Amino acid sequence: MAGELQLNAVKQVNNRKYRNWKVHLFPIPALLIYGLFIVYPLLAALSYSFFDWNGIRRGEFIGLANYKDLFTLEPFSGMFWNAFQHNILYFVVQMVVQNGIAFLLAFIIYQKIRGAEFFKIAYFLPRLLSVIVVGFLWKLILNPNFGALNVLLGKFGLESLQKAWLGDPKTALMAIILVNCWFGIGFAVLIFLAGLQSIPKELIEAARLDGARGMIILRRIMLPLMVPSIMIMTVLTFIQSFEAFELVYAMQGSQGEPYRSTDTLAVYFYRLAFGGSSGDSTAIGLGSALAVVLFIFICTFTALLLKYMRKKEVEM
Repeated sequence: MAGELQLNAVKQVNNRKYRNWKVHLFPIPALLIYGLFIVYPLLAALSYSFFDWNGIRRGEFIGLANYKDLFTLEPFSGMFWNAFQHNILYFVVQMVVQNGIAFLLAFIIYQKIRGAEFFKIAYFLPRLLSVIVVGFLWKLILNPNFGALNVLLGKFGLESLQKAWLGDPKTALMAIILVNCWFGIGFAVLIFLAGLQSIPKELIEAARLDGARGMIILRRIMLPLMVPSIMIMTVLTFIQSFEAFELVYAMQGSQGEPYRSTDTLAVYFYRLAFGGSSGDSTAIGLGSALAVVLFIFICTFTALLLKYMRKKEVEM
C-alpha cells in the first residue's frame, strides 16, 4: 500500500513537471516571429553596413566607411542632418501640441463632465484608422484647389490664409506633424486619463481640507503622481517621432517634397536602401548604416530618458 502511494506521488510529480515543461512551448511561435522580423533584419543591417554594394550585389568589406560617408560625404551628410532636424521638430511639436492638448482633455474628462464616455470614444476613433488612410484623407483635405480646408477659409472670407499646405516648404512639414497629432491624441488622452484615475482620491481630499485649490492641487499632487504616465507618453512620442515614416510617405512620398522639407530619417533610409519613387539608385550600405545609427540613437536616448524620468519620480 505504501509502495503504491509513493508510486502515485512520483507520477503526480512527473505529470506536474511535464505540464510545466509544456508551458514553455507557448512563447516559441512569438519568439520565432520576433526573431524573423525584428532581430534578423537588425543583425542583417549591421552586417550590410560594413560592405560596399553595387546595386543589390555585395562587394568587399569596407569597415566603417559607410558610416563615415553618411556623416561627412555630400549630399548624404547634408540630407542626414536635414532629416534629423525635422525629426527633432516632429518630437517637440508632438510633445507640446499632441500631449499638451491630450492632458487638458483628459483632465476635463476626469472632472466627470456629462458625456465623458462619449468623448473618450470620440477622441480615440481616429486611432482606429490606418495611417495610410489618414494620410490620403488629409492629403485631400489640404489640397490647394478643392481641399476642404481652403474651401472653408474661402467661405469665411479668409482667402488670404489659403495656401498650398503641402506644396509650400514653410508649411508642409508642420501640416504633416499636426495631422499626426490629430491621429495620436486619443491614445494620449487614455494614457493620461488612466494616470489621473489612479491617483488616490483621499490625497486630493486631504489637500482640499488643507486649503489647496485648483492649480496648486494639479501642480503639487497630481503631476508628481502622474510621472509614470508622463514618462510612458514621452518615451512613446520620442520613438514614434524618430520612426515617422508611414504618414510622411502617404502624404508626400519618399522624396521629402517639396525640396526635402518633409524628409525624416526613416524616409531618408527608405530612399537610400530601396531607391526613391523618382528612380533613385539604391545605396544599401549607406541605408544600413543609417538604420544602425537610428537604432542606436533611439535606444540610447530612450534609456537616458527613462533613467531621468525615474529619478524625477523618486525625487517627487
